[in-house]
Formats: sequence, C-alpha cells, structure tokens
Amino acid sequence: MTWYVPRAVAPDLADRLVCTWTAEIEGTHRLVPDGCVDLMWLDRVGIILCGPDTGSWTFTLPPGTRSVGIRFRPGLVADLFRTSLAELRNRRVGLAELTGDRPARTATARLEDADGPRAKVAVLESVARDLRRRIDTEDPWAGVVGGALAQHSWRISELAAETAMTERQLERRSHRYFGYGPSTLRSILRLQRFMGLARRRPYAQLAELAAEAGYADQAHLSRDCRTIAGQTPTALLAGQAPDWHGGLPLFLGTPRDPSAPVVRRRTTVP
Repeated sequence: MTWYVPRAVAPDLADRLVCTWTAEIEGTHRLVPDGCVDLMWLDRVGIILCGPDTGSWTFTLPPGTRSVGIRFRPGLVADLFRTSLAELRNRRVGLAELTGDRPARTATARLEDADGPRAKVAVLESVARDLRRRIDTEDPWAGVVGGALAQHSWRISELAAETAMTERQLERRSHRYFGYGPSTLRSILRLQRFMGLARRRPYAQLAELAAEAGYADQAHLSRDCRTIAGQTPTALLAGQAPDWHGGLPLFLGTPRDPSAPVVRRRTTVP
C-alpha cells in the first residue's frame, strides 16, 4: 500500500466499530483474518462488505487506487444486515445485495460526491447509523463471547458452560454472529492478541510473546500463524497487519480475569 491510516471512530459508534481507515493502494497485498468485517468503498468498484475470513488472501490493484472503510468489531454485523455471517464467510459482497438497490445507490452517490477521504468515511459512518436504527433490541451475546476469547483462550466446553449453552448451541450461534465456530474464532483472536503484544513490545522474544498470548509453545504459534496468515510469525510482524487497528482494541472494556465467569448463567438460550 502507498499509505494506510486507521483512525478512531465517532464516539456514538465506538461500541460497534474498531476504527475507520483511509488508504491509497497499489500492487499486491496480503490480508490477514482478524475476526472483523469491513464496509468499504473502493474507487471504480463501489461499496462492498468484506465478510469474515478464515485464512489470508491476496489482492492486486492498479497504482493510485483510493479506498476508505469502517471496521466492525467481531460479531457485531449480523443483526445490522439481518443475515447470518456464515453466508458471508470468505466473501466480498456488494452493499445492494444486503440492503437492496435504493439504499446502496444513495450511499454510493453520497460517497462519490464527498470531497476527500475523511468526508467519505463520514458517509460510511452514517450508513452504520442508519443500519443500527433498524434494530429493535441489541443482543450483547456476541460482544461478551468475543471479548472473552479476545482476552483468554477458553476451552470450548468451559465457554459453553459459562454462557449457559451446550457446545452445539455455542457452535451454531457463533456461525451466525462470527461466520465460523468458536474454535476458529479463538485461533484468530489469539493471533491478534500475539500481534497486539508484539506491537507494544517490539523487542520481546517470540517464545515469550507466544506464551503470554496463550500458545502452548512457539511451535504452536508458528503452526497457527501459517494456517491463518500464511506466513511465519516474523514475516507477519514485519507487515502491516499489527497496525491495522491503529492500536485500538478489538473489544471495549478492560482486561478481565480469565477465571471469572463470562456472563451470568441463563436458563434459556434463544
């Protein structure tokens, strides 16, 4: 990329979005899964939603291609678009396919008329607000489960018990809100945790960072890194992925005690 700049979001959207970003792109680049979903405008393409990825993928664009986007926190998109994220897994979908032609055309026209990247970001933020107004009630489940896995590599059986679900219920609901099962989410967020630690402590040893992030050992980190990112840990840290969120957390709130309950137990599961 020629340049890529992540920024903090408007305060009223901070619970839904990790960051906004602007970029001028050229050449071939690799994207690494982070559990997030991006709504982006790409010059000469339009508005697309980048579904949750299970592995890295590469893209090539001509010199000077401009793009802006907003990055949704993991698990916080399905209710906005009234669809299961499993249907969008590893896909790039035009906004019209999700909202209908008229809202998509209106948003695209506003983006094309907006003067400069920051103004275009503001249009995408307004789209997020419009989508949010369609929700009658907000379910905190995805934020709670995602936040728990962002802080600690829970065993799936323990996570299911703490959220008053069977493992099958947890699996089904995770596919709807995150696009894949809890074990995949755990691996992706653990790798993000590793990158976050490395970003804050650039001179720490890989083995030390791996242990703190929740890996059994450095070999475990290397296997996960190749599976998810298609790279070695060293190559991953040398790229742009550790800076994609601008140092902003994937989930709001302070770090929690991994031994504490995730949520209060419930007797029914929707």
